[in-house]
Amino acid sequence: MSETGSLLSALVCRSCATEVDAARPAGTCPNCGGALFAVYRLDRLDAGTWRRSLRDRPTTLWRYRELLPVQRTEDMVTLGEGLSPLLALGPIPEAPGLEVSVKDDGGMPTGSFKARGMAVAVSRAREIGLRDLFVPSAGNAGVALAAYAARAGLRARVYLPERTPAPQRNACAAYGAEVRAVPGNIREASEVARAVEKDRGSFDMSTLREPYRVEGKKTMGLEIFEQTAEHEGLPDAILYPTGGGTGLVGMAHAFSELDHLGLLERTPRLYAVQPAGCAPLARALEAGAARITPWADPRTIAPGLLVPSPFASEPVLAAVRSTRGAAVTVTDREILVAMHLLASRHGISASPEGAAPFAALPKLLARGDLKAGERVLLYNTGTGLTFSREDLERTLGLEPPLR
Repeated sequence: MSETGSLLSALVCRSCATEVDAARPAGTCPNCGGALFAVYRLDRLDAGTWRRSLRDRPTTLWRYRELLPVQRTEDMVTLGEGLSPLLALGPIPEAPGLEVSVKDDGGMPTGSFKARGMAVAVSRAREIGLRDLFVPSAGNAGVALAAYAARAGLRARVYLPERTPAPQRNACAAYGAEVRAVPGNIREASEVARAVEKDRGSFDMSTLREPYRVEGKKTMGLEIFEQTAEHEGLPDAILYPTGGGTGLVGMAHAFSELDHLGLLERTPRLYAVQPAGCAPLARALEAGAARITPWADPRTIAPGLLVPSPFASEPVLAAVRSTRGAAVTVTDREILVAMHLLASRHGISASPEGAAPFAALPKLLARGDLKAGERVLLYNTGTGLTFSREDLERTLGLEPPLR
């Protein structure tokens, strides 16, 4: 058995400060029901030596193994995920004066950034003895769980809204997961999943209802640091398509750890981009609220952003506020235009979710959140190859197809 060098020490609830033994399976806080987060012995890491060592490590997210929870190398489940490209876009007429790049997770093994969280969470699940996993999903998380569970030799069940695009439903089944379609959206899928799984002895892999998917998402921030810090420096702002918001929490967590290690000169501002038809986090941020209130009538063409009541919204809101960021909403039509422009002008295939940050650029520039001369990173969370833009356009009643 070989050790990864992980510096994991415990799991902690940020709401009530309860500490939980990380060596045992854990979902939410046993005291208050809040989300649990991994804590590392950062004082044991020589930051300079660690940073230099990254140059010679494999190009997967496991290059950051000291800051990830898996203890044994044989329990690391990988499909080659991580170190996705950072692509400069060049001048953008809709957002003049900005230096814009895209972090493109569309080429991940399962087609989206969900591979990051599930790679780490499934690895840790196997390491601590879990064998039966389930997740309610809008699509991409289900595909990722199915693939990584297959790789790890674990059982998986995926609960999908019945309107989930066929390519994602079919992919879950192809990887060997049991797939159950549920009427409604992710909220209803979650309710059905937890009711069915209550007495089965299975483990819920939902975002922030277990502590390790966010650790996989943390690698987004670690990669952005590694890809930019020694060159032009970290971007001034990061625009992130936000459904459940775990990616924002993960990136803020990464930047906090890097700052603790003395490696960070400044933290990028984080901007949550949500669809106008389902924007509970944006509403809470704009109102200065401590937590979200559920969105009453959620509607959007971006399935991954159709999250009317994100679990554990407090750390998501805190991630944006702690970086002096904000939120912005975009319409479904603006998302479609952004998908078209990214593909036809820049050669980047983006899902509706991944195109939302591009759509937000002119809005944030117009209201003064972004300023000419700043460097802005857009996060494309998934490929657009599983979506038919013509079908999306017809969903909005746009005929002939929008160009």
